[in-house]
Amino acid sequence: MSRLGAPGRASATQLASLTLLGDVGRPATLTVRDLRDGWRQHRAEVAFDCATSGPQRHVFEGPLLREVALASQPLFDALRRKDRSRFTLAVSGGDGHHTVLAWAEIDADFGDAPVLLATRLDGEDLDVAGSQLVVPVDRCGARYISAVTRVWVGAWPGAR
Repeated sequence: MSRLGAPGRASATQLASLTLLGDVGRPATLTVRDLRDGWRQHRAEVAFDCATSGPQRHVFEGPLLREVALASQPLFDALRRKDRSRFTLAVSGGDGHHTVLAWAEIDADFGDAPVLLATRLDGEDLDVAGSQLVVPVDRCGARYISAVTRVWVGAWPGAR
């Protein structure tokens, strides 16, 4: 069960949040705590090459991007695979980085990649730093987006 649309909890420290929007029935703003409390947490032990910092090894925990995005009620026919496969997810981070994933990469009927919106990094909560996009199937760390601020879900413009 998710808490999509539930208000973030107030804190003495400013909590990071992300906005989920696009071709969805339930846009929302979610804190890292919302992501941790509203969805099952998955664990990913990853190794990837970072262009600026070299090889990295980390343990991330968080919900699957697919589950969070589905709670926003994407405007596709969930029973029609080809309808789902025309959707993309564009992720933006507070670090100035952006990436795009095809819905089919994360869909269980297609690639089933266990992409996370991490709420913990190496045992530390990311409530203040912000969620991190984690793509465990990537050898390169270019799609690991820090301090996720926005996840846009929608149909590829040429597919309308």
